[in-house]
Amino acid sequence: MESSVITGKTRICALIGDPIEHSVSPAMHNAAFRKLGLDCVYVPFRVEAGKLAQAVDGLRALNILGFNVTIPHKVAIIPMLDGLDQLAEKIGAVNTVVNDGGNFRGYNTDANGFLQALLERGIEPKEKEVVVLGAGGASRAISYILAERNAHLTILNRRLELDWAEELAHRIYHDFEKEVRVLELSSECLAAALGGAEILVNATSVGMSPNSQESPVPAELLRSDLVVFDIVNNPVRTRLLKDAQAAGARTIEGVEMLVWQGALAFEKWTGQKAPFDLMRKETIKALEGYED
Repeated sequence: MESSVITGKTRICALIGDPIEHSVSPAMHNAAFRKLGLDCVYVPFRVEAGKLAQAVDGLRALNILGFNVTIPHKVAIIPMLDGLDQLAEKIGAVNTVVNDGGNFRGYNTDANGFLQALLERGIEPKEKEVVVLGAGGASRAISYILAERNAHLTILNRRLELDWAEELAHRIYHDFEKEVRVLELSSECLAAALGGAEILVNATSVGMSPNSQESPVPAELLRSDLVVFDIVNNPVRTRLLKDAQAAGARTIEGVEMLVWQGALAFEKWTGQKAPFDLMRKETIKALEGYED
């Protein structure tokens, strides 16, 4: 039974971030709520960095069921929560919060969402040489789960933010005694790193709409024996993925990670199995609508 009537009993789930105007998470989650006949609604809220604490207090007062956290709040929100899941604590970033009897508990479903998207394609990162571009909140989750899976990591980041990458590498070494190479995200370092790479992950926002003609990697560096995973999901097929496909590489779209992390969050909020295929269908439909 499907229901879309909002009443005084309807529970709220939300997304907080800045910007959020083009998020497709409402389409994904609200379709899932309707499909399972759950009296819930998912709403996006734009929250500026300086107002994060106020927003979290407000969500507490509203007794919200749970919420997602996106850029730029995935790290900053941690001190405002009552507790963290072990994985989120180790990663140092949160993208999902559950209201557990008045206590806000933080989780990171980005990490396992990324891993599930890889495994679903039959790609096991264990012992693979993986190059990750970027060292922000998404990269933290991705790099950590790859290290936990015993991949060999090289992280490239912009010169002004190399300390983020160094801190991430130190965190991974502390937990796994696993060395991580950190390089500047420059043409020379990129060429050197990709020479022996088997998997390339773009965890930056380069190529995101409206700058969809940009790519973080020159097309000539892409090869047919690479797996290229671009976590940018708008557009669905980024310039990087198009160039990779033209080079004969295997490609994975960011929408796969987006839907997997959303499905995992949905299950934490509701305790029910997420209708993954429907969520994927509605997400792609929404993203294609933004591209028109």
